[in-house]
Amino acid sequence: MDLNLRDKVALVTGGSRGLGRAICLGLAAEGARVAIHYYRDLDQGIDLVAEAAELAKVLRAGHGVATTAVPGNVAKADDVREMFRQTEAALGPIDILVNNAGIWPTAYVREMTEDQWNATIAVNLTGPFLTCREAVRRWLDAGRKGRIVNITSQAAFHGSTTGHAHYAASKAGLVTFSISLAREVASQGIYVNCVAPGMMTTEMAREALEKGQEEYLKRIPLRRIADPAEVACAVVFLASDRASYITGATIDVTGGMLMR
Repeated sequence: MDLNLRDKVALVTGGSRGLGRAICLGLAAEGARVAIHYYRDLDQGIDLVAEAAELAKVLRAGHGVATTAVPGNVAKADDVREMFRQTEAALGPIDILVNNAGIWPTAYVREMTEDQWNATIAVNLTGPFLTCREAVRRWLDAGRKGRIVNITSQAAFHGSTTGHAHYAASKAGLVTFSISLAREVASQGIYVNCVAPGMMTTEMAREALEKGQEEYLKRIPLRRIADPAEVACAVVFLASDRASYITGATIDVTGGMLMR
């Protein structure tokens, strides 16, 4: 199936590692030009600059696509504008926005500080609002169509029992925000959808899986943890013309954890 993504320009936030990396690889495999967003402060001690640059090399060598790496804090409007400016200067007008950047800190509500709550909401919910706003403004001003895929979570619907109430709340808010935005811009040819992953073999989930993989497996009807590439396939589909009658939807890619 030709997804008609060749030479489309995609900006993937949090694109240098984990699910974001898999999404960048999936889009590039279909011929899209990919901007790999990163922000070093999201993952202290990890050289995200080098990771993003290395992934850009992989995309160019493996798929022959134009690519660039763009830094920025998605929770700051000025940074978001600069991310878009750099992407379009390097690759051309953006056609696809994938909001993947996120944090998953652990703190039970009774112990959670306001700073922990605010930081999670800032990255996971305010960030997508700012990037979506920037994309929609540009597309409407230029009379262009576009596609947005927001990465939410099964926790948006199930909540959390493991100290991630702030994460679950941010992801639930993202679902409702995406529905509202989809309703606003559908008539202008702008599509907005979500993908809700379950547990994946990513750096973010490594510690949780090391401590309690069997407990997670009990909750997954398919009885295995997802490879990020499996989730990325759903994202790439929603970013394509083949999802031409889908907007305001949340696609469940949880191995059956969610089933909605």
